[in-house]
Amino acid sequence: YPRARDMIEAGLAVVLATDFNPGSSPTPSMPMVVSLACTQMKMSPAEAITAATINAAYSLGRGDKIGSLESGKLANFAVFDCEDYREIAYWFGISRTHSVYVRGECVFG
Repeated sequence: YPRARDMIEAGLAVVLATDFNPGSSPTPSMPMVVSLACTQMKMSPAEAITAATINAAYSLGRGDKIGSLESGKLANFAVFDCEDYREIAYWFGISRTHSVYVRGECVFG
């Protein structure tokens, strides 16, 4: 696994993604990626979620439109069935997704 903790402590913006492909990364599961970041890469749940959202958006040159809930951005977000956001990283292999919104419209749930 990448040395994410060292990168964060060096001030780098870490990005998490599935890099979904049938060869070296055969998983489309972002919850799994977030879980691995917390359990194997020494990232906190907040760091992992930041890496999977706003940092990922900026890495794609889209941080001004997506990646966080702010006025003027596209309100793309998911709601999870859990008591605390920190639980998301530890429900490995189980979908806790309650609903998904794209541009403010519910598309799932």
